[in-house]
Amino acid sequence: MARRITSEREFRVALLRARAVPIVTTMAGSACALLPIVTSWPALPPLGLLMLLAWRLLRPEIWHAWIGLPLGLFDDLLSGQTPGTSMFLWTVILIILDFVDAQLLWRDYWIDWLIATIAIIAGISLGYWLSGLGGTEASLLVAVPQMILSVLSFPVTVRLCRLLDTWRLPS
Repeated sequence: MARRITSEREFRVALLRARAVPIVTTMAGSACALLPIVTSWPALPPLGLLMLLAWRLLRPEIWHAWIGLPLGLFDDLLSGQTPGTSMFLWTVILIILDFVDAQLLWRDYWIDWLIATIAIIAGISLGYWLSGLGGTEASLLVAVPQMILSVLSFPVTVRLCRLLDTWRLPS
């Protein structure tokens, strides 16, 4: 049964929830970089990027490409990357997703997963390449387990975003 919004206060709360949930969950995904996990290789998937991709592929109408700048800056500040790395990569990924959406007539689950796989691998690879420009020599082979774990955890991220999407939008 659909619940009706009867007051202006309920309308404002519903509007705030509809706008804030994708942003807050993406920022929470980026904040997972602060978890005290100690490994000798990159083990944790870039959860901020996964949330960004999941929301963008699930609801393409909620975000424009410029949202990659503030969310990428937040991710850069929390993850310790060079400021501008995630800002650049996330914005480029969102621009490419806009282009892909304009070219495709339809998408299904498998196409979304393929698009996300390409974006995840490109994002991690280019992030390592951009961090190597500062003089550090890091082999990309170190990031392969992180890429595989990220690609395999993307469906769980989409499921979480879908559950949050049913909560954030009053039906």
